[in-house]
Amino acid sequence: MMRIDLNETAKVLEGSDDILLLCHSHPDGDTLGSASALARALIAEGKRVRVECGDKIPKDFAFMFDGMESFDFEPKFIAAIDIADTKLLGKDFEGKYADRVDLCIDHHGSNMLYADKVWLEPDSASTAEMIYLLLAARGDEITPDIASCLFTGVTTDTGCFRFSNTTVRTYEIAAKLAELGADTYNIIQVFFETKTKTYAALERLALDSMRMYFSDRCALICITQDMYKRSGSDESETDRIANLPRQIEGVLVGITMRELKDGSYKASVRTHGDIDASSICKRLGGGGHMGAAGCTLYGSKQQAINSLLKEVQAELDSVTID
Repeated sequence: MMRIDLNETAKVLEGSDDILLLCHSHPDGDTLGSASALARALIAEGKRVRVECGDKIPKDFAFMFDGMESFDFEPKFIAAIDIADTKLLGKDFEGKYADRVDLCIDHHGSNMLYADKVWLEPDSASTAEMIYLLLAARGDEITPDIASCLFTGVTTDTGCFRFSNTTVRTYEIAAKLAELGADTYNIIQVFFETKTKTYAALERLALDSMRMYFSDRCALICITQDMYKRSGSDESETDRIANLPRQIEGVLVGITMRELKDGSYKASVRTHGDIDASSICKRLGGGGHMGAAGCTLYGSKQQAINSLLKEVQAELDSVTID
């Protein structure tokens, strides 16, 4: 493994072709926006590029791939975009690509450094910021389509600039993307101002499941497969719910558990202040950022809850809280 910087990443891509860009499973705006923007820029340069994801791409993100040329080839170069661990590729893709990744571009401090070359910026609010800087350094034309892809990545990974990972550079890049023609109004409307009826039904069920712990400093909700059936929703609509428990007054640790089809549980942990979400999840085999992290848990629902609460208590006990 070799750590490289922006300029070295540009050189690596310059000398590569038949490039496969991988997104993480349960894809979000950052992995999809970053990969689609990079793909569009490389294709415009004359390279053959394809984007793949182990899970179905949610319909709200489909616009990123509209009109993108499609290529069929055996990859000569594989890059993982916004993927801290090969486990996040999903079971099928992990088995197929885990030991074949040539380059990883990522902003997660918990990155496992699994690729041959890694460009890692833990202080970046999103991988989309990094891709913007990469394209600018390469002299690529950032079209309105590319700008929209990147703006989606920046806004969704910062909660539309509300999360603590948002920096001055984040605002500067977002402003530049707006100048370059990003469809800012519709992106914000779709991802932050609009709820489907199925999502609204799922949110209601999720909030009804909320339980409070540790003198109301921790809020936990659990989304079950039965809730999907009752609401008509599915996993693609759960990202917004992850932020709800942390919004309760006095809550320092918000947890959203999602029951997967195989009976395991995916946990998203959101924190305030000095509480380290990545520390909680790392001890459970996951990772992420200071304020937002995740992990996968096995066993019964109660066993999963107990495992999480044990680590939450340890983290709360380790921090002085005013």
